[in-house]
Amino acid sequence: MENSTNQYLLLTPGPLTTTRTVREAMLKDWCTWDDDYNKEIVEVIRTKLVTLATHHQGYTSVLMQGSGSASVEATIGTVMPANGKLLVINNGAYGQRIGQIAQYLKIDHHVIELSEVEQPDLEHIAALLDSDSTITHVAMVHCETTTGMLNPIEAVCKLVKSRNKIMILDAMSSFGGIPMDLGELGVDFMISSANKCIQGVPGFGFVIAKTDELLKCQGQARSLSLDLYDQWDCMEKNHGKWRFTSPTHTVRAFYQAMLELEQEGGVAARYQRYVTNQRILVEGMETLGFRCLLPQSLHSPIITSFYSPSDTDYDFKHFYSLLKAQGFVIYPGKVSNADCFRIGNIGDVHNDDIYRLIDAIRRTMFWQKAAS
Repeated sequence: MENSTNQYLLLTPGPLTTTRTVREAMLKDWCTWDDDYNKEIVEVIRTKLVTLATHHQGYTSVLMQGSGSASVEATIGTVMPANGKLLVINNGAYGQRIGQIAQYLKIDHHVIELSEVEQPDLEHIAALLDSDSTITHVAMVHCETTTGMLNPIEAVCKLVKSRNKIMILDAMSSFGGIPMDLGELGVDFMISSANKCIQGVPGFGFVIAKTDELLKCQGQARSLSLDLYDQWDCMEKNHGKWRFTSPTHTVRAFYQAMLELEQEGGVAARYQRYVTNQRILVEGMETLGFRCLLPQSLHSPIITSFYSPSDTDYDFKHFYSLLKAQGFVIYPGKVSNADCFRIGNIGDVHNDDIYRLIDAIRRTMFWQKAAS
C-alpha cells in the first residue's frame, strides 16, 4: 500500500494522511523571492484553486499563513466594514468559532444558535434578514466536522443572495472533496485549508473571493498580519510574493497535492472515493453494533460521529490506544449532549483501509470480551 510508510493512518478531519510524494515534495528548500517559487508554484496554485472553485469569471484567490482558523479570522476581520453586521449560522464548534472571532474583533453580529445535530431553518434565517436591515453579511460552515453534518449550502446561499447580502462560506473540510461551484452558489468569500480534502500538509489556508467584493475591503482589516486584502494585493502586484515569510515547504507540498488531485480524476473522483469510504465505514460499524449520531441523510462523506458503547467497561482512551497500536488514529467526540467519537475517511485513505479498520475495531472491542 502506498501509505504503508506512515506510522498510522490519520482518520481525522485534518491534518490527514498524505501520500509519500506529497511528503517528499518538502525535501527541497525554496527562496521566497525567486520566480521559481512565486511564479511557478504560488501563482499556479492560485490559478488552479480558482479553476477548481468555479467556472464563472470574476473570482480570485489569496493564500494566508497559519491554520484554517487564521484564514477565517482574516476573512471576517477584513471583509466586515465598520458599519456592517454579521449573521452567523452556528450548529457546531466551527460555527461557534466564527461568532467568537466576531466577538473578539468587536464586530456587530448575531448568532443563530442551533444544536450540533440541527440543520439551519430557512424560514428563521429569512425572517431575521427581513427584520434586521443592518445585517450585511452571512457566515456558515459547509461541513461541520463537530458531527460530520453537511449543511444545505445551496438553499442558504440562494436565500442570502436573494436579500443581496454577502455570503461567507467556511468550506474548510469540504472544498476539494465535495463538488461545488462558488459562482453558481453565489458565494462571495470561501475559506479552506491546505491540510484538508486537497490532501496537503498544515501551514496555510486560502480564500477564494469575488474580485469586486475583495476590492471593496481595502483599509478595513483589523489586523496587520491577517489583512486579507493587503496579502492579495501584494500577491497580485508581485507575481505571488507573500507579504511576510511564506511557509515554502507546505506550499510546495500543496502544489504536489493539487497535481495528485488532478491525476485522481478531479473533485468528482475524489468525492466518490470519500463517499464509498464513508459507506463502508458506516455499514461496518453498524454490523459491529455501533450507532451513528446523525441520520444518513445529514452525513457528509468527510467524518462520521458514532455513539460510544454504553457498556461500563468501555473507555475511549483505551479504545484509541489499542487502535493506534494497530495503525489507526481516530478522533474524540465534540458534541455537548452526546457521548461519541468520530472517524474520518479523507486523505490518502482507500476502501481497503476502511475494511482493515473495521477488522481492527472488531479485534479491539474489549468491552464485549469483558462481558462474555
